[in-house]
Amino acid sequence: MDFAEARRVMVDGQLRPNRVEDPRIVAAMRELPRHRFVPPAMLARAHADADVPLPGGRVLLKPLVIARLVQLAAVRRGERVLVLGAGTGYGAALLAAIGAEVTAVEADPALLAIMRAALPAAVPAGAVTVVEAPPEAGHPAGAPYDAILIEGGVLSVPRAVEEQLAEGGRLVTIGLEGGPPGRALLLRRAGGTVTTTIAFDAHAPALPGFAGKPAFAF
Repeated sequence: MDFAEARRVMVDGQLRPNRVEDPRIVAAMRELPRHRFVPPAMLARAHADADVPLPGGRVLLKPLVIARLVQLAAVRRGERVLVLGAGTGYGAALLAAIGAEVTAVEADPALLAIMRAALPAAVPAGAVTVVEAPPEAGHPAGAPYDAILIEGGVLSVPRAVEEQLAEGGRLVTIGLEGGPPGRALLLRRAGGTVTTTIAFDAHAPALPGFAGKPAFAF
C-alpha cells in the first residue's frame, strides 16, 4: 500500500474541505505515518474517514476530528501540552510535529506498546514524553500546561485536570453529556476561572475514567 498517497488523499479529501486551515496541521498530517499508530490488522483503515478500532474497545479518532481538536487548541510552538487518553500516540505525535512539548498519558498496556513503537518513526527523540498512568488524574508533576487534549469522549472533565491548566491555558475534548451527537469543547482558564465553549459537533467513544458527574452544562 502506498501510505504517502493515502495520506495525500486523506488530507485533500477530508481535511481541506472541512475547515482545517492551520497549515502546520495540514503539513504534519500529510507527513506523519498514521499507519504506524494502528494494529497491523487495521492498516487498510488507517486513513479512512472513520474511527479506527484499537485494543480494549478504544479507537484512533478519525482524521478530521483529531485535526479540528488540535486546531481548536490553538497551540503555539514551544507550548507545553498534555495529552490524556493518548491511546497509540497519534494525537501526541501531531502536536509534537507542530512544535509543542508533549506529555502523553495512557494506562492501557496494549496501546502503550503501539505508541512506544510508533513514536520513534514519527517524531524526534524526546519530542513526546510517555507516562503510564490513569489519564483521568492528568499529570500534576508536570503542571501547569498551556494546553490539554483529552483524546476521546468525556461525560465530565475532572476538576483535578482543569487545575493543571496554566493561566490562559486551553483544554479540548469531546463532551458526551446529553447524548449524541457529541460536541467538541474548548475550556479556557482566565483569571482563575474556567469557562466552556461548544465548538462543533463531533463524536468519540467515552474514555474510561471520564464518566463522573458532569462539571459543565450545555
